[in-house]
Amino acid sequence: MNPKTALILVDIQNDFCPEGALAVTDGDAVVAPANQLIDYFEKKQWPIILTRDWHPVDHISFQENGGIWPVHCVAETPGAAFHPDLKIPENAIYINKATETETEAYSGFNGTELESILKKQGISRLVIAGLATDYCVKLTVVDAKKLGIETIVVKEGIRAVNIKPEDGVNAIAEMENSGAKMMTVAEILNR
Repeated sequence: MNPKTALILVDIQNDFCPEGALAVTDGDAVVAPANQLIDYFEKKQWPIILTRDWHPVDHISFQENGGIWPVHCVAETPGAAFHPDLKIPENAIYINKATETETEAYSGFNGTELESILKKQGISRLVIAGLATDYCVKLTVVDAKKLGIETIVVKEGIRAVNIKPEDGVNAIAEMENSGAKMMTVAEILNR
């Protein structure tokens, strides 16, 4: 690892964790590995970026508006808050996505300032963990690779929605096919 590395934690929000409006099975299991990485990146003084769904109440992705998802992660609600056990540092960078009623956005790069933030800081490598493997994590990783950024996905730091049972496995294959590497927290910390 080097100072050109940033950590991106994708959508570790209450609505994607157990008892949330759009709960991912074992979604809260990503918190402990995320916290290990936060500690590591804080000590190195490397950027820590947190993406979050930050929807308007009438967002296009919601079932009542013709979308496929239940109402979730409405801006400024408890469901949109980060998991309470996530140790968010004071200098964390927040990326809000899917903030406009008529625009869906799964990737942290879609309609946000994430790409320009990474360019300004000279970031050439990303470590990515969060929720959910088969949607926002996958699309953020694939977009990072399209930008030519070396990308590492944290094996134990992701969980899938799995609308179809194979969705998570297929998403991992797609991320690897894009050029992303799968690594454990231990492998990252000892790299």
